[in-house]
Amino acid sequence: MTSDLKLAIRPATPADRPALERLWLMFRHDMSEFGGQLPNPDGTFRSERLEAAFSGDVDWAAYLVSRGGHPVGFALVRGLSGATRVLNSFFVVRGARRTGVGMRAVRDVVARHPGQWTIAFQDDNTGAVRFWRRVAEALAPGDWTEERRSVPQRADLAPDVWVSFGYPG
Repeated sequence: MTSDLKLAIRPATPADRPALERLWLMFRHDMSEFGGQLPNPDGTFRSERLEAAFSGDVDWAAYLVSRGGHPVGFALVRGLSGATRVLNSFFVVRGARRTGVGMRAVRDVVARHPGQWTIAFQDDNTGAVRFWRRVAEALAPGDWTEERRSVPQRADLAPDVWVSFGYPG
């Protein structure tokens, strides 16, 4: 159930970049629990995906999720010019989780780019496991797959879990 505050999911603009950069730090902090990544010496985390989403590359798109005028999350999508779209990075701040914001944001972003989709998460991230399986079933009831794939150049990490489904729009 979502709050009665207005939820907005929209393409991010260059003016939104500072907000996404701050949300990115929270996202990478949360994710560091599952891969052991530490911040850079300046306190930031690696941000190639965020850079790519703002690079002007037509294969990438960034979305800002706001509730009541407050930024509460983001989605970064790649593969827009290919056969399969990848929800590359997705984040909702803890204060907005388990309110329906995440599901609504994913539905909105996926609906903007009909076709095949794939999303990765980690088995150790039990909240993500439940969420992404619920998303796959909601968007493609009974017609989605799950597989484990090695993390490129990271043999020290457990394989990522990938859910895949088609969304006709």
